[in-house]
Amino acid sequence: MEIKFQTKEESKKQQLEEFLKLSGGERVWHFFSTSAQINRFPRKNKIEKTDNFVIHINLKDASRKLE
Repeated sequence: MEIKFQTKEESKKQQLEEFLKLSGGERVWHFFSTSAQINRFPRKNKIEKTDNFVIHINLKDASRKLE
């Protein structure tokens, strides 16, 4: 683990530069992965199950394909 002391602006700039180095497909998978991780955070409002169309993506298998 690496600890860096930097400003918020420096951190955001570095994250953006690293993200832009990714290919288009890698950016899409990064978005899906981040979206899936956000859904694991606790929330006040409970999500009700609906009959909406849902796409399930196995991110572990997808990340292996990108390597």
